[in-house]
Amino acid sequence: MVAPILPLNLTSIEVRRSGRTILGPLSHRLEGRGISILMGPNGSGKTTLLKTMHGIERPTRGQIDWQITAEEARLRQAFVFQTPTILRRSVLDNIAFPLLLRGVPRKSAQTTAAELGEKVGLGKVLQQSAMVLSGGEKQKLALARALILAPDVLFLDEPCANLDSRATRDIEAILCDARDRGTRIVMATHDHGQARRLADEIWFLHAGKLIESTPKTQFFDAPQSAMARAYLKGDLLP
Repeated sequence: MVAPILPLNLTSIEVRRSGRTILGPLSHRLEGRGISILMGPNGSGKTTLLKTMHGIERPTRGQIDWQITAEEARLRQAFVFQTPTILRRSVLDNIAFPLLLRGVPRKSAQTTAAELGEKVGLGKVLQQSAMVLSGGEKQKLALARALILAPDVLFLDEPCANLDSRATRDIEAILCDARDRGTRIVMATHDHGQARRLADEIWFLHAGKLIESTPKTQFFDAPQSAMARAYLKGDLLP
């Protein structure tokens, strides 16, 4: 039986750059199923928190503990950036790339990649260069590439920030399908409507601190903090 990757425990983590605290001190626990949405104004620490949980950024202080070893956890999670990294090769080979890195034979990897590409709406462009895709198509490619290994946890940093409503709707459908298949999703967004549609819980950050973590309905209907209430009203926070 495969050991569970969660819970993930963050204990007094802090990230400092040039003598300035960017994130923390922060303690929290990621567990269960569903989608956690990170919200907060620009500079609140959302991206830094995502990168720190994923292991891209190392905390200056504190501890990050998965249920399994950090090395094992790294192989069972994925990250999608706001501006995805696109390889100079076909759409099909971009999607297949993680399988090739794991030693899967090329033909088998491409077959799996083609099935997933079709599922996310890229079936007609699989043989094209990925460099000529639209913004929405590139984000679909990045999601397909992240999901091809069926990660236990998927981190996303505002994946729909520069997309139109149709592309956003497609991306959200892909995320909901991944959630239903058991992938735990942690995602940052500024879009209140998107948070209402997708979130099971909201993590609200401000000035590098986790101000509150509550179920979606409670956050939007009865936020616990004055900062969250001001944020939802559209006020500028200090």
